[in-house]
Amino acid sequence: MKKVFTIGRYFRRKFGEDVYKVPLSIQGFTCPNIDGTVAKGGCTFCLNESFSPNLAKASRKFYLHPDSKENPLLEKQLEQVRIQYRATSQRLAGKYGVRKFLAYFQSFTNTYAPIETLKALYEEALRQPGCIGLSIGTRSDSVTEEILDYLAELSRDHEIWIEYGIQSIYDETLEAINRGHDSANVREWIKKSKARGLRVCGHVIFGLPNETDEMMLDTVRESIAWGIDSIKIHPLYVVKNTALAIDFLKERFTPIDEERYIRLLVESIKMLPPHISIQRVTAGIDDDTLLAPEWCRNKHRQMKRIRRALKEAGYIY
Repeated sequence: MKKVFTIGRYFRRKFGEDVYKVPLSIQGFTCPNIDGTVAKGGCTFCLNESFSPNLAKASRKFYLHPDSKENPLLEKQLEQVRIQYRATSQRLAGKYGVRKFLAYFQSFTNTYAPIETLKALYEEALRQPGCIGLSIGTRSDSVTEEILDYLAELSRDHEIWIEYGIQSIYDETLEAINRGHDSANVREWIKKSKARGLRVCGHVIFGLPNETDEMMLDTVRESIAWGIDSIKIHPLYVVKNTALAIDFLKERFTPIDEERYIRLLVESIKMLPPHISIQRVTAGIDDDTLLAPEWCRNKHRQMKRIRRALKEAGYIY
């Protein structure tokens, strides 16, 4: 039996102990695919104020942009970093005895802001107790040479990851989900990140509109060829108040079924070279916003079936 090279095993191999991510959601960040810079409305599966009047009503009207001349939210953002990091890291330390953490800038596009704001937030996170590095979720059309150079400097003394949404290598799919950039853009910035010695995690979605099994596996193959260090894979699920929900309710979109998803996931894991870790093998949501597929509602059951399928293929997750 082979052990799947999970991100947890990567951290234990490198640091000799567990390292946990501390998710951070910082007010004022948005996305160039939402604010109209590259497209409007966001990706079709994304819940944002274009499709949710309640979210629009509750949201602050100031959003960061790389060209913003000032950031009136900065002090509040720094406080959010401190409060969120402290609460989650203390809970993880108490529950699992963890001593090392990565600050994970997770929600929206976390390089889509002036470089001064990014430096302030990232460095505030790195000052927190037990923080050994950063993991920064972003889009490939929202990084710059200056940002990568700065992250490369940080990586000399810290564990720095940049997480790119690849989703699919097929441009027709990216257009169908209103992604706002093509696959060549993703390839370019992954390669630029790797050239600076940064660690890259690629996010891949299975079950995107009209994709065949081979198309999904091609995305994994090509992502490996681009030089990623880690991968996240999850199914596309439909939540209320999204463009995808409209297509689903009008029977223009059929979500991927669980058996097919797990089969493709196992095939993907078989492809991974020994040095590429896997950070996510599924996703779901168990509340009244989920429309479909129903199997995404129970993550515990998903994981049980995934582990069983991997075991049958000769892998221990």
